[in-house]
Amino acid sequence: MSEAEHYGFQLPEELVMLRDQVRRFMREEVKPIEDKLPHDATGCSSQDRAYLRGLAEQMGLTRLTVPEEYGGNPVSAMARVIIAEESAKCRLGAYAPALGAFGGGPPNIIWGGTAAQIEQYGVPCVDGRKRAFVAITEPTGGSDPRNNISTRAVKRGGKWVLNGRKMWITGAAGADFGIIFARTSDGGDGVPPGITAFIVEPDYPGISFNEIGVIRALSPYEIVLEDCEVPEENVLGDVGKGFGVAQTWLVDARIPYAAGCIGIAQEALDMACGWVKQRPTRDGMLSGKQAIQWMIADSEVELRAARMLVYDAASKVDQGQSGKVDASICKLYGTETAGRVVDRAIQMFGGMGVAKEMPLERWYRELRVKRIGEGPSEVHRMVIARDKLRNTDGGIYFG
Repeated sequence: MSEAEHYGFQLPEELVMLRDQVRRFMREEVKPIEDKLPHDATGCSSQDRAYLRGLAEQMGLTRLTVPEEYGGNPVSAMARVIIAEESAKCRLGAYAPALGAFGGGPPNIIWGGTAAQIEQYGVPCVDGRKRAFVAITEPTGGSDPRNNISTRAVKRGGKWVLNGRKMWITGAAGADFGIIFARTSDGGDGVPPGITAFIVEPDYPGISFNEIGVIRALSPYEIVLEDCEVPEENVLGDVGKGFGVAQTWLVDARIPYAAGCIGIAQEALDMACGWVKQRPTRDGMLSGKQAIQWMIADSEVELRAARMLVYDAASKVDQGQSGKVDASICKLYGTETAGRVVDRAIQMFGGMGVAKEMPLERWYRELRVKRIGEGPSEVHRMVIARDKLRNTDGGIYFG
């Protein structure tokens, strides 16, 4: 494989250098810190995170999606997926890539907020001084948020009063604020309900948080809103048009989301290959068994295909094209492929594959969640199919 070739895709030299830089950082800086953490840790110490973030700052690998006017260092979509894939190759990579060294994407306040909102909430998130959550999903479901959101917001005097429940909200614990989506009008006659985004702080009266135990180490939360009063100036964007805010955030995140899953799966496959080449059986190494070779071959083919879908989507975004359907394709195939590959890796390791001294069983649990988060697989299949049906006239023989 040539220096500029990355699993079958010819990368520009600057992206090869970026990839190798992140790989060194993961090997030399992140892994030694992660090795000291408990198996199901959800993060490192604030001192270690500050140390890693400082190194990332020196390398110019923070604030990668933040506009320059707010201190950002924006890079291409292709660069972001390269970073996402490589930084996920650690035990906590499913939700703390590089142990948080590179930071996360800023809240949509940076793009859709007022000057005051950007100063109070957006910039502190960029600087790492504040952390936010996003609350869309409800007990009735999150697959069709425009129609399923039942949390209500009613204007009373100079404030909005919110009532309802949000479910499965990641990152709610310890956050400095959240963006909560609520129904402000019912629509009808073909007009969809009006959904509005609100900036809500955790110490507002009427909001409470309940932890929900799940399959992975990091628990999501239920958020209960009981006559929670939100100042009028905390409306994010236009009243009734919050669904557009949600869509922008979701679509932008799905391509690197898929890349991170691919990175975890690639690491699992590479580990399994190293294991079977040194694991003796009665008549040779485990790597000589056809059953093992087929698992390796299927995994490598699927990972290359998933990566190409991610690269293609990122390239289109960099060319200014809409990435909505491509993001759904990446998210669907990337998460499902990653789950299969890690499952095969566990099988190749045998009993060791489910031991907590290895990261595989943790990745297996967390990748199962990935098929639900950012939109479940079935919803993305619906998006892809609808787009195909809308843009196909029947072909040559049936038109």
